[in-house]
Amino acid sequence: MRGDARSAAEKSLQARRAVRISWANTSDPAARTEPARRARLERLANRFDPNHQLSNEERERRAKQLRAAELAEFSERSAKARRRKKSNGAGP
Repeated sequence: MRGDARSAAEKSLQARRAVRISWANTSDPAARTEPARRARLERLANRFDPNHQLSNEERERRAKQLRAAELAEFSERSAKARRRKKSNGAGP
């Protein structure tokens, strides 16, 4: 087995390059990510309806609302971190 002398930074750069090439070769990005989006909505739906008692339409509607709430929370956290960083004098 051969040792890998590349640094973590070099490995990261190589991985980013590979990802960009992969996406450049993807003709339909939405179709490529659809299974992950569906799985995420299903996991969210299982939080409030683990026994699948709601209709599929209602589960999807509620899961999308929960996803939007999570994204709003992430946005709040990001804004708070930016304010904290700015107040500490570590601007861009």
